[in-house]
Amino acid sequence: MMALFGGVEAWFFLAGSAPSASPTGWLLGARFVLLAALGVLLLRLRGLPGTDVRAVRARTRRVGVLAVVLVAAMGGLDVALSRLPPPNYFVPTSVAQLYFGYNVDAAPTPTVLALDWRPNIFFLVLSAVGAGLYLFAVARLRRRGDRWPPGRTLAWLLGWLCVVLTTSSGLGKYADASFSLHMILHMSLNMLCPVLLVLGGPITLALRATTPAAADRAPGPHEWVKAILHWPVLQHLNNPLWVFAEFIGSYYVLYFTPIFEQAMRYHWAHQLFNVHLLVVGYFFYSLVIGVDKPPRPVPHLGKLGLVLAAMPFHAFFGVIVMTSTTVIAGEFYQWLSRPWWPDLLADQYAGGGIAWAAGEVPLLVVVLALLTQWARQDRRERRRVDRHLDSGLDESFEAYNEMLGRLAERHDTRPLQERP
Repeated sequence: MMALFGGVEAWFFLAGSAPSASPTGWLLGARFVLLAALGVLLLRLRGLPGTDVRAVRARTRRVGVLAVVLVAAMGGLDVALSRLPPPNYFVPTSVAQLYFGYNVDAAPTPTVLALDWRPNIFFLVLSAVGAGLYLFAVARLRRRGDRWPPGRTLAWLLGWLCVVLTTSSGLGKYADASFSLHMILHMSLNMLCPVLLVLGGPITLALRATTPAAADRAPGPHEWVKAILHWPVLQHLNNPLWVFAEFIGSYYVLYFTPIFEQAMRYHWAHQLFNVHLLVVGYFFYSLVIGVDKPPRPVPHLGKLGLVLAAMPFHAFFGVIVMTSTTVIAGEFYQWLSRPWWPDLLADQYAGGGIAWAAGEVPLLVVVLALLTQWARQDRRERRRVDRHLDSGLDESFEAYNEMLGRLAERHDTRPLQERP
C-alpha cells in the first residue's frame, strides 16, 4: 500500500518530468529504495526457525531495530520533500484545473459531449456494485426455480447505465462549467435515472432472493433488509409530504441560495450534490410508480395528485430562471473565463428552458405509467373477484342480500300474518 500510494504521489509531484531532473525526484527515488529494503527485511522474518526461542527473539530484535531505522530515514526524506517545491509547483495552472482538476477549453459540441469521456470513479463503482448485486440476486432466484420479470432487470440495468452516461461522458465533464449542461445532468439524475431504477424493484428482489435465518443463528441479509425498511429514519424520509417537499423544494433551496455556487467549487461537494439529486428522485418515484411497497403506501388517486401538484412547481422554477437578470453562481462562472460561451445570462436562459421542458416531459410519462398501473391493478382485482364468485368463495353478495332482507323486515309495518 505504501508503494502504491507513493507511486501516485510521485506521479503527481513530478508532473511529467524525469525523476533525475529535480531534487524531488531524487528524494522520491531514495524513498522507494528504503521502502524496498524494508520489504526485504521484513520478508526475512518468514524464514525464522521455530525451535530455538532465543535465536528467534534475537533475530527479531535485530530486524526490528533495522526496520525502525529505515522507517525513521523514510520520515526524514518526507520532511525534506515537504521543504522542497516539487516540479508541479511550477506548472501553469488554470482556474478550471483548480476547481475540477481538468481544463474545459474545447467547446462542448455534441461530438465532444458524446466522446470526450472522463470517468467518474464514484458513480462507476456505485453503478457496477448495484448492477452486480442485482444480477447475483436474479441468478439466485433462477437457481431456486423462481421467476423474476426480465423487464424489471432491464429497467434496473438501464437506470445504472443512464447514471454512468450522465456522470462519466462529456456531459458530466462539462456540466460543472455550464449552467445549461448542468441542468441536463440535473434532470437526468433527478428524473430519468430514478424512474428506471424504481421500476427494477430492488427491495422486493432482495427479500425474495434472501431467506430468513434460523432461530438459533445470527441475523443474515434478509433480516438486515427488513431492519433497514423498519428504520425510523427511513420511515420519516418516506413520509409522502416530506418526499414531495424535498423533491420540489430542492430546486429552490439549492439554486436560489449560495449552496449551488459553493458546491461547484469542491469536487466532494459536487459529488454529494449529484447523490442528493439521485436519492431524492428515487424516493419520489418509488412512492409514485415504484414496484417496491413503500412503508406508507399512497392510493393511486393520491399518487396522481402528487405528480400533478409537482408539475407547476417545475414549470415555475424554469420560468424564474429564464426571466432572472441575476446570474446564478455568477462569480464562480466568471472565474472560469469560458472561451466558448462568455454570455452567462444566455447560458442561464437555456438552462431555465431545459428545466422547464425536461421537467414536464418525464412527469407526463410518469402520469401515463401511473394510470397504466392503476388500470392493471383494477383488472387484476376484478379478475380476482370474478374467480371467487365463480368458485363460490365470495359470499359478499349473499351477505348483502341478507342485510337488505333484515332492513326490509325492520321497516315492514304489516302484521306478521300478512307478511310473505
